[in-house]
Amino acid sequence: MISNLPPLNAVRAFAAAARHQSFSRAAEELHVSHSAVSRHIKLLEERLGVLLFERRTRQSLLTPAGRTFYEQVSVALAQIANATTALTRGASLRKVRINVRPSFAERWLIPRLPNFMALYPDIQPEVVTSTLPPDHARETFDVVIRRAKAGWSANVQPHALLEDDLVLVAAPSLLQSQPLDSPGDLIQHTLLAGRTRSSDWQDWARHAGITQRHTQPTLQFDHMHLVLQAAVDGLGVALCPASLLGRDLSTGRLTCPFPSLRLPLTRYYYGVAQDTAAETQVFIDWMRAQIHRRGDSSLEGLNPFDLEATQHPLH
Repeated sequence: MISNLPPLNAVRAFAAAARHQSFSRAAEELHVSHSAVSRHIKLLEERLGVLLFERRTRQSLLTPAGRTFYEQVSVALAQIANATTALTRGASLRKVRINVRPSFAERWLIPRLPNFMALYPDIQPEVVTSTLPPDHARETFDVVIRRAKAGWSANVQPHALLEDDLVLVAAPSLLQSQPLDSPGDLIQHTLLAGRTRSSDWQDWARHAGITQRHTQPTLQFDHMHLVLQAAVDGLGVALCPASLLGRDLSTGRLTCPFPSLRLPLTRYYYGVAQDTAAETQVFIDWMRAQIHRRGDSSLEGLNPFDLEATQHPLH
């Protein structure tokens, strides 16, 4: 049986290319050249006697045979990674691997991690950022956090974590020069938007009862933490999930001109990998405690009535 194994480097190259549907991005992930990935996959196709990819100019699509092979190979590679992690876990510092989207990592998780490390110095958190739907067969993690339950694989069970609201924010200096006395005054401002949240302005305008102008100046960024930085720098007005505001309001870097106009968003969920160690539950309990802390609200700086309703923890 072992003698039938194809070269594992070729399998790794194939799995990376299948995941990205791109030889170039697979090469970046594996830190090898594009031609090396191409050679590995050609070798694997010759070994298996089937075509695994349909080569196109800018994309490499899996053939039906390639898709079937990837579904099984990705699980096997994840099992190897998990076995390695389990074997080395006891010989080194205990770790918990946390998979989150980039903006949630930068704006919510990382600022709070010093507290976790002070409370649990024997547990080392590893933060991995990804925008892919949770799938333990594709990515190794102990805890994964995503907004909504769409796209979760069957091997990861989502649990409700945090409710969230969409709020309007801007730099105080911008509003001094261009006041926002009512939502209708937005017509005078540049709108800041994130590519992954393309419908926010339309949804919020409907919620606020105003009409959005199609010709209104808009600046778009890849991630919400970039949108917020642009808002801090006075480039325009932003809509932001309250969970990502951090302490920008309490420190005066940003202000919320209409605190009562909050649009409810799809909640956050967390998932846990199977057979995780005890430190994973320690991290989850700590995370819930952070959400429960009234003084740690992302809308700190709003009036007390609004503050009470911010960041509702879920059980």
